[in-house]
Amino acid sequence: MNMPAAHDPRLDQLLAWAKTCLDAENLGCAPASADASFRRYFRLTLAGGGTLIAMDAPPPQEDCRPFVHVAGLMAQAGLHAPAVLHADLERGFLLLSDLGAQTYLDVMDESNADALFGAAIAALVAWQKSSREGELPPYDQALLQRELDLFPDWYVGRHLGLSLDDEELALWQDGCALLIDSALAQPKVFVHRDYMPRNLMISEPNPGVLDFQDAVWGPISYDLVSLFRDAFLSWPEERVEGWARLYHGQALAAGLPVQADYAEFRRAFDWMGLQRHLKVLGIFARINYRDGKPKYLADTPRFLAYVRRIGGHYAELKPLLELLDRLEARAGK
Repeated sequence: MNMPAAHDPRLDQLLAWAKTCLDAENLGCAPASADASFRRYFRLTLAGGGTLIAMDAPPPQEDCRPFVHVAGLMAQAGLHAPAVLHADLERGFLLLSDLGAQTYLDVMDESNADALFGAAIAALVAWQKSSREGELPPYDQALLQRELDLFPDWYVGRHLGLSLDDEELALWQDGCALLIDSALAQPKVFVHRDYMPRNLMISEPNPGVLDFQDAVWGPISYDLVSLFRDAFLSWPEERVEGWARLYHGQALAAGLPVQADYAEFRRAFDWMGLQRHLKVLGIFARINYRDGKPKYLADTPRFLAYVRRIGGHYAELKPLLELLDRLEARAGK
């Protein structure tokens, strides 16, 4: 059996449980992936060939129940998501079908982006078309505000080592109110909440969809923002515009409750993006300072660039850019 060198009691328990579920004496085991949470994934190789994915989601930090529920919703929508084959929800163990080892992020480039994003848009429209209220937690004002609070708490407070003075706090609160009001005014659908190339797999059918356990009922533009304004890839604005228009046309044709006027939709898309970008800046700082995972901080310039691009395009958002300028000047950036 291939196992990591260091003793890992939870992995021992996971493998013992998997052997029982599969009635297997021997299983090959290798790390499949890890993410920014406490979840871990291992690829198990069966003696007769074939592979499965074992998820370790240690309680109390993680809860497998949302993953199992959303996997069922995605299957009903016709998306290619991992099937839950066995589950021990109390211990935080799942056995899943294996969608492969290549993500969109691994292979995407300028030449294949149109085809890959075309498949991702079609899957997103199918996911949204299956939406029904009451299945997922609401992406409400409280959650939107908690996400935005990550920026002053972790990016400003921990990463820059600053606290907001009274004038800066007023700028921040006014900006938050604009972004939250815009998000809450959007039509609501199922929201994956991290629908980006890193969580989409090259598979048949394309794409395989991962990391959906935080799905909510919320703004229709959110997943599209995640797809095109990514943590790890940046695209020229004219290509983002083309893909956004492609989605908008397909969404209208599918009868989704998307804003009929494209300019109105694009504004909501941009403002939703700004909320997400500020949240992500806070998350990347938190992952570094709380969880000891520094690699994500390297992508903060990408998100600062997103914030500046969007903030500079809308007069109402200029105060947020003023706040960013003040903070960077104080921090000596």
